[in-house]
Amino acid sequence: MKKLSFLILIALGVYTLQSCHSGSSTSQTSDSSTVAKDSTTTKTTTTTAASVDSSDATFARKAAGGGMAEIEFSKLAEQKTTNTKIKDFAAMMVTDHSKAGDSLAVIAKNKNITLPSALDPEHQKKYDDLSAKSGADFDKAYVSIMIADHKGALNLMQDESTNGKDADLKAFATKVVVTVQMHLDAINKINAGMQ
Repeated sequence: MKKLSFLILIALGVYTLQSCHSGSSTSQTSDSSTVAKDSTTTKTTTTTAASVDSSDATFARKAAGGGMAEIEFSKLAEQKTTNTKIKDFAAMMVTDHSKAGDSLAVIAKNKNITLPSALDPEHQKKYDDLSAKSGADFDKAYVSIMIADHKGALNLMQDESTNGKDADLKAFATKVVVTVQMHLDAINKINAGMQ
């Protein structure tokens, strides 16, 4: 009888210890999962925010600012010029740069890059100077600005498509470089016809 009581007591002790131990094990596992999930979430957030190299972010801001300026200059040209070729070119600028700007905005948002929402001081000064002109003076100034800005934009896009580190921004630049080259060729042709 003593043996039976002793065995029952041991069995109860083992059962009690096992129950306590498995409860704390589950709790530990649950806590470990939470920690793992938390560190994964933190890591993912950090990676997303820091995944864009500063040179890629600078490219995105410059491209957005330049595109915005060309849209504003071209809207002004649509209103002020009487030259049909310049008017058509300006309409193409508004359409093409708006599309490119929208594409870039989506990429930038996904990469946590803040793009400019207004013209920078340099482009604002060009806009103010351009808006004060009229007639042939306006046309010459607009064409001159478009040539210079498109040369700069072409260099910017070519550099990013070759040296960019972010795959999405690099692909954007590679796609847009064709359009920028076409714009530059078109405005150079208009300029040659004005000589």
